[in-house]
Amino acid sequence: MKLIMAIIKPFKLDEVREALTELGIQGLTVSEVKGFGRQKGQTEIYRGEEYSVSFLPKVKIEVAVSDQVYEQAVEAIQKAATTGRIGDGKIFVMEIVQAVRIRTGEANADAL
Repeated sequence: MKLIMAIIKPFKLDEVREALTELGIQGLTVSEVKGFGRQKGQTEIYRGEEYSVSFLPKVKIEVAVSDQVYEQAVEAIQKAATTGRIGDGKIFVMEIVQAVRIRTGEANADAL
């Protein structure tokens, strides 16, 4: 099992969710986060004054998937989240040692 964590632009969330749903992935967790990457924030102009925004709003998606599906899921997220411009985000894949569904006690792949 793998945990896929993706940091994306907020307006791409629905497209990513739809792409994962098409793969049969049923659940995901979404968090609103702030951060910066290589661009180190951006400069904005408000009422004629220039100011720097260090942390940009992003969305973090976390989804647990089976080993058989994770490569397709990563590809689907990448295609759905891309704009081709700086700040599109990152995708991280981590190994899951154990998963348990609290309500039923099902474990590992059955819990997904």
